[in-house]
Amino acid sequence: MPEGDVVWRTARRLDKALSGRELTGSDLRWPSLATVDLSGRAVLETVSAGKHLLTRVAAGGDDPPVTLHSHLRMEGSWFVERTGEPGQRRSASGIRAVLTTRDWTAVGHKLGMLDLVPTDREDELVGHLGPDLLGPGWDPAEAERRLLERPERELGAALLDQRVLAGVGTFYLAEACFLARLTPWSPVADLDDPAAFIALVHRLLDANKSRADQVTTGDLRRGRQNFAHARSGLPCLRCGATVRVAMIGTPPQDRTAFYCPGCQRGPAPTDDGRPQRPLGSSGRPSGRATYRTRR
Repeated sequence: MPEGDVVWRTARRLDKALSGRELTGSDLRWPSLATVDLSGRAVLETVSAGKHLLTRVAAGGDDPPVTLHSHLRMEGSWFVERTGEPGQRRSASGIRAVLTTRDWTAVGHKLGMLDLVPTDREDELVGHLGPDLLGPGWDPAEAERRLLERPERELGAALLDQRVLAGVGTFYLAEACFLARLTPWSPVADLDDPAAFIALVHRLLDANKSRADQVTTGDLRRGRQNFAHARSGLPCLRCGATVRVAMIGTPPQDRTAFYCPGCQRGPAPTDDGRPQRPLGSSGRPSGRATYRTRR
């Protein structure tokens, strides 16, 4: 699932292409929105809120300003193309939204969520979110307060809870826990310096928001860009121990959590201890978590 930095870049791309331009066409292929036509209205801006995208559209006639809310979920993406020119190949059945201006067309493909609400009611969709790691109102003190509300909670589960921090997924979960030298199943109370940990998570996303490759090691070479995520069965770049993967959370909302048993202290209760092949290698998977690689 795309994380906060990817969604932030997507919002910037949509904002640059659409903002200040009048929609010459709109096609919302979503059951509850199939009859909506935003043509003739100007796009005001597109912003991100954690993993959510908010495209704000000006009032039209007697209709108030509205916000088109989308979420990429697992497979979604927005493409921006020059209007009238051949676009990227994609399945027509996967198209969920088309916003057209004279110069640019934005195509939402396999979006996980699509809503249209009056702009003054946006909070009904995103008001539950915690501080947005890449938002203009980033509040580290509030983020720390929310993180420490449940000190007994697993650190990884707290990071994935968008009500605590908005924008973290399994990639930054794995990398932040690695750098903090705690397993994702460690209780929040085990953090030596919660404020420094919050600052670390923010720094990781902020450093990656303007580049396509997510890098946490400082090494841009392929295979050396991150410490733990998606490296199960491979040697740790720091200590040489074998990186492992197990599940965190309660099914069916559980997610994969990668960690190094040599570098990170703490429990790993859902790791069955069986040998794990590197992700992507051929052969029968050797453990239930080795082939569940959801982000």
